[in-house]
Amino acid sequence: MWFFSSPEVVFGQDALSYLDSISGHRALIVTDENMVRLGFADLVDAHLRKAGVESRVFAGVEPDPSLRTVKKGAEVALEYRPDWIIGLGGGSCLDAAKGTWVLYERPDIDPAGINPIENLGLRAKARLIAIPTTSGTGAEVTWAVVLTDTEAELKLSLGSREDQADVAIVDPCFVRDLPRELVADTGMDALTHAIEGYTSSWRNDFADGMALKAIQLVFDYLPLSWESGDRQAREKMHNAGCIAGLAFGNSQAALAHALGHSLGATLHVSHGRAVGLFLPYTIEFTAGHAEGRYAEIARFIGLQVGSEEDAGRVLSARVRQLMEQTSQPVTIEELGISIDRFELALPAMLQKAWTDTSAVMSARVPSEDELEKLYRYSYEGKPVDF
Repeated sequence: MWFFSSPEVVFGQDALSYLDSISGHRALIVTDENMVRLGFADLVDAHLRKAGVESRVFAGVEPDPSLRTVKKGAEVALEYRPDWIIGLGGGSCLDAAKGTWVLYERPDIDPAGINPIENLGLRAKARLIAIPTTSGTGAEVTWAVVLTDTEAELKLSLGSREDQADVAIVDPCFVRDLPRELVADTGMDALTHAIEGYTSSWRNDFADGMALKAIQLVFDYLPLSWESGDRQAREKMHNAGCIAGLAFGNSQAALAHALGHSLGATLHVSHGRAVGLFLPYTIEFTAGHAEGRYAEIARFIGLQVGSEEDAGRVLSARVRQLMEQTSQPVTIEELGISIDRFELALPAMLQKAWTDTSAVMSARVPSEDELEKLYRYSYEGKPVDF
């Protein structure tokens, strides 16, 4: 037995006006200082005021939000007593909003213990609205909560089906002026979500169509969104990030995420850039084990392929081409990480990747030796031949 879970999704031009008619008294906006500086928090507040809802801003979210940050957010919520929690920003802000909400509802639990087994009893105090301002994490529609244990330098993949947002507002107004680097990073995050969602061992009929559509949208619109900031392309990529989130959120992420989580936590590489870097290598590694899935993806986006192994090579080459089009690094060395620094960090990365739950969702689960080879091949840029 499995479930397909989704918030109500409000999307397209002027989607933010949904806030004009919500019912409630107080909303806590969980965000970061950049969202405040750009005026996005004020924009949300203006719509809330039309609904007669007052708001307070907690802008303490950092990249890769920590356990400590969500505890601070919950302290603010417990004092303010909102009936809405609103996550505003990229994946870090949305994950922090989920964590803040859980601790506001359940101040008795440790945030590191958020899990899909325990009944949390959420929505006794508030509901959650997620408003993404980047196009790729999909956090607005998933129930995953990725928090960082700063002392252990470890990203924790947490979550409960209860902490999925009630409403996701996917308004392209927030991404019209998104910096090109962030367009590329988050676009590769969306592509990785969609391809892994379609090929993971937990893939399913209900998520498959969304994964394929998201893959198509990324290949069609990411280069134009990155190159010129074309408004239609930006809107399509904003939709793609959300659709990919629904896809992998209802199947699972896989090996590129395990490798990327570890690299990001150990050597402080942004999430989208890290998981996207590993995507072509993990496609090559799992080709022949995904039961024809890579051939289906390749044909869906118009590539000519034969066998599944051939499809893996062709698709990985197309992914690398997309990365080069958008100035994304295709090797760990291109991240500016020296070989000495890489070798020093490798044991910790291997340990973290080996225990990451995404690794076991892969169509082919690597051995410890294969995991090390994947890191080394990704550093040098060698096509996977094992």
